[in-house]
Amino acid sequence: MDLIIAITIAVACLVVGFGLGYALFNMIITQKKEQILKDAEIEGEAIKKSKQLEVKEKFLNKKAELEKEAAQRNQKIQQVENKLKQRELSLNQRHEDLQRKNAESDKFKANLDRQQDLLNRRKEEVEMLHEQEMQKLEAISGLSADEAKEHLIEGLKDEAKTQAQQYINEIMDDAKMTATKEAKKIVIQTIQRVATEAAIENSVTVFHIDSDEVKGRVIGREGRNIRALEAATGVEIVVDDTPEAIVISAFDPVRREICRLALHQLVADGRIHPARIEEVVAKVKKQVEEEIIETGKRTTIDLGIHGLHPELIRIVGKMKYRSSYGQNLLQHARETANLCAVMAAELGLNPKKARRAGLLHDIGKVPDEQPELPHALYGAQIAEKFKEKPDIVNAIAAHHDEAEMTSLIAPIVQVCDAISGARPGARREIVEAYIKRLNDLENLASSYPGVTKTYAIQAGRELRVIVGADKISDKDIDTLSADIAKKIQDEMTYPGQVKITVIRETRAVAFAK
Repeated sequence: MDLIIAITIAVACLVVGFGLGYALFNMIITQKKEQILKDAEIEGEAIKKSKQLEVKEKFLNKKAELEKEAAQRNQKIQQVENKLKQRELSLNQRHEDLQRKNAESDKFKANLDRQQDLLNRRKEEVEMLHEQEMQKLEAISGLSADEAKEHLIEGLKDEAKTQAQQYINEIMDDAKMTATKEAKKIVIQTIQRVATEAAIENSVTVFHIDSDEVKGRVIGREGRNIRALEAATGVEIVVDDTPEAIVISAFDPVRREICRLALHQLVADGRIHPARIEEVVAKVKKQVEEEIIETGKRTTIDLGIHGLHPELIRIVGKMKYRSSYGQNLLQHARETANLCAVMAAELGLNPKKARRAGLLHDIGKVPDEQPELPHALYGAQIAEKFKEKPDIVNAIAAHHDEAEMTSLIAPIVQVCDAISGARPGARREIVEAYIKRLNDLENLASSYPGVTKTYAIQAGRELRVIVGADKISDKDIDTLSADIAKKIQDEMTYPGQVKITVIRETRAVAFAK
């Protein structure tokens, strides 16, 4: 019993203690909750104030920016207004000036009208006086005004023609004397300062041997050696009855030179057979090519020409083995280059450019291929390909009048080319071509009306033209000689120049019986 009571009391105490603890816990929780709410409210107020300050600061910044932009815009507007005011003032000033000028113009126009009226009245008076004088003159002379005017004009025409022809003749004679004198002076000085020598090349080369026994060795068994040599060099070898000589025939001088040197080595060595021939020819070809390049370099160094493309140097070297009308092409090119330099210096032009153009003017004659163009135009293409300057290219293209001359060097190259080719002993001309040129000269002059006889003399450098005295007057012979000269210049090709002399004579014939 006592145990039950004790347990009951203990349980009662536990229940009471738990209740008190729960009540205390609730009280603590409530206090914490209230504290958290207060802290949250305080923090919220702080955040709210912070945000309000931030918004206020942004508002103030934005307001300041807007005020600044407004101030700038107002300033620009003020500047525009100032400019408009200035422009308005300027326009007003111009308007006032224009009004003043209009007023002055009106005054000037009124004055001009008065002057014009006065002039018209004076003109009418002069016309009346002129009419009266004309009537008096017609009455005195017995001719009308138109008839008198016609007689006067005819007389003036004849007088003017005579005076004009005399004046033209005087000017032409004076110009010819002056131009001929100056031209002769320059050409003579140029030629005197250049030393030349003529080198004549043919289409055959004669290879001399010590004895005719060598001919058999060159021919070989059944002709195999000579066939191998011809095939390797591209020439024709003629072995005939000519004592101690073998003839090498080819239009290409380089091939003839290769064959000549190969024959010289083969005969000196004594071993002549097809394999040896091919070996020697290959070696000689290499030597000749080196010699061509060396000749080109030596030529450019001698002439003081620098910066030439290696291919152009090779072409210049190949000129040594080419000829034109029997004149060695390299010698002709060197001679033309020196003449061009001297003449350019005499005329106050660049002698280096002139010398360069003179050296290269005939490079179109030594092509590695067969072009369809004339050698002047083809040479210009080669020079342009290897970056030569336009005035050099034009001088090459125009030295035979196949292109228009655009530089002062071009006529110098043309003249010096003619000087080098036309000097005595420089070139040989085929007889048939020479005779044809003389006949063409005579026929060309004979085609003009009034010409009775023509004679080409001095190797075609002068043309004598005899005209009928009853068909052409003395006044017309100057015109005829100029027309013939122009036609010859336009239609014919000739070295140097051709002098045209027109002769008009009156013959009186009588017989004594």
